Amino acid sequence: MQGGLCAALAGGVKFLTDGFGRHLNIESIRTLPFFHIAILALVQGITEFLPISSSAHLVLVPWLVGWADQGVTLDVAVHVGTLGAVVLYLWRDIVRILDGLWRMVKGKGINDGARLGLFLVLGTLPVIGVGYWMHKTMPDGIRSIEVIGWATLIFGLVLWLTDYFGVTVRRIDHLKISDILIIGVSQCIALIPGTSRSGITMAAARLLGMERPDCARFSMLLSIPAILGAGFLKGLDLYKSGDTMQINTALIGIGLSFVSALIAIALMMAWLKRASFTPFVIYRIVLGVALLAVAYDYVGLPA
Repeated sequence: MQGGLCAALAGGVKFLTDGFGRHLNIESIRTLPFFHIAILALVQGITEFLPISSSAHLVLVPWLVGWADQGVTLDVAVHVGTLGAVVLYLWRDIVRILDGLWRMVKGKGINDGARLGLFLVLGTLPVIGVGYWMHKTMPDGIRSIEVIGWATLIFGLVLWLTDYFGVTVRRIDHLKISDILIIGVSQCIALIPGTSRSGITMAAARLLGMERPDCARFSMLLSIPAILGAGFLKGLDLYKSGDTMQINTALIGIGLSFVSALIAIALMMAWLKRASFTPFVIYRIVLGVALLAVAYDYVGLPA
């Protein structure tokens, strides 16, 4: 029973990060030029917490410029870099959560920190379960440019609608179990490439009336368990491979994505304190329309 649960959690976390149809290719990052690694790491760092789908961009960049697929190992390496950035940026929240959970374990009751930590676990469970099911039933998934284009466009409009009509009266401390379940279930939609995990969770939070900075803050906190789990699993694969070149490549990706993500987070949070999600929505609409134009042969890519 315990082994089956662990397998389910591992499969779900891996599928959440791998996305549709992405299989571990631990050899593929060995020969990547430094320039390719740098570009992909910067793309991941900039887009991970912005509501524009980092996974879609990691698929699109090699596709648009004709590079070979970089493999999931580098994808996860740059995810770990962004994890470091969000941990550093939200260190006060994380310390509060860990302190609250420690007090709860010692029998001192459940304070706000412990409550938030339990909410993060609860919010992560739906996507792990659905991700594991998809990993088993649709291992090759749907990873086409058409899917990415439609998801980018449609869920960009969803973000605009929830942001435009949503009230701004609630903060993280006002969240209830029902709110966490809604946000957690919405995160499952992000298994469709192009949706954006941060975008769909922020949209759900805005629908629930949360203030924009708190939407972004909770979305970033919610990303930590999944990225941490996936990074640990793939890190074991890298360690077991014993390939120093692969490990060095992964470390470069981690470092560059860490710096770019930290800058992107700071700029996004400063923007959301005084403005809306509209610029991100406009970007998604333009990108989605462009992708669909290419996908349906209205526009051809240069050879």
